[in-house]
Amino acid sequence: MIIDTHCHLDFDSFEEDLDDVLLNANKNGVEKFIIPGANPKTLKRAIEISQRYENVYFAVGIHPSDARNFSSELFEENLNHPKCVAVGECGLDYYRLPKDEEEIDKEKRIQKEVFFKQIEIAKKYSKPLIVHIRDASRDSKEMLIKYEAKKVGGILHCYNADEELLSLAKDDFYFGIGGVLTFKNAKKIVNVLPKIPLDRVVVETDSPFLTPHPHRGERNEPKYTTLIIEKICEILDKSYDEVARISTKNAKKVFKEI
Repeated sequence: MIIDTHCHLDFDSFEEDLDDVLLNANKNGVEKFIIPGANPKTLKRAIEISQRYENVYFAVGIHPSDARNFSSELFEENLNHPKCVAVGECGLDYYRLPKDEEEIDKEKRIQKEVFFKQIEIAKKYSKPLIVHIRDASRDSKEMLIKYEAKKVGGILHCYNADEELLSLAKDDFYFGIGGVLTFKNAKKIVNVLPKIPLDRVVVETDSPFLTPHPHRGERNEPKYTTLIIEKICEILDKSYDEVARISTKNAKKVFKEI
C-alpha cells in the first residue's frame, strides 16, 4: 500500500474525473490520499471529497502566499472533523517577495505571524504540521524549534534538499519526497536523499503539480507515486517493496487517524 501524503484533489484540475483518478491510483497500489489545506476557497470541496471517499483525508491550513487571509474560524470549524488529519500546508515562502525593503519586511512579518499561529493551533489540537518551505529554510527551522513544533511533528512538504533542515528528523519531522527527485536537473535532492533516514521519508505527488519524469508537462496524479518510489529505490539501492512499505509506515506514524 502507498499513501500519497500531499495531493490537491480539491483543485479544479480534478473536478471532471476524480473517480477515474482515484481508481487509476488504486490500480497502481495507492490506497490513501491526503488533501492539504492550501486554499481556503477549496476547503469545502476537500471536506466533501473526504466524506465521499473512505480513503481520502484532508488538512486545514493557510499557505504562506495567502497569509493575509488567515482566519481562526477556519480552523475552529473544521479541525475536529473526523477526516481532518493535520494543520497545513503552512510555513514560509520567500520566493516571490516584494522589491521594496520595507514591503519585504512587512511580508515576512505577516508570514511568520500566521505560521506561528498555525503551529500553536496544531499543538492545541494535537495535529501534525504540513510545512511549506521555499527560500526560507533558516527562518522556518528557527520557528519550528523556538515554538516547540516537535510536540506534534509533521512533514516538510516538497523537501527542498537544504541540509540545514536534516536535523529536524530528530524532532519527529518527516521529509516529503516528490516528482522533483526524477527531474534531470535535480542533482541537489538526489545527493541529499541518502542522508535522510529512510524511516523519515514519505512520498507525495503535490498533484496536479510537479509531475515526475517522463510525464512532465502533463497533469500530475497520485498514481505517479510509483515513479517517485522507483527513483528512491534506484538512488538508495533498495527494493520497491521495502521503500513502499517503510514510507507507508512513516505516513501512518505522522497521520495517526488514517
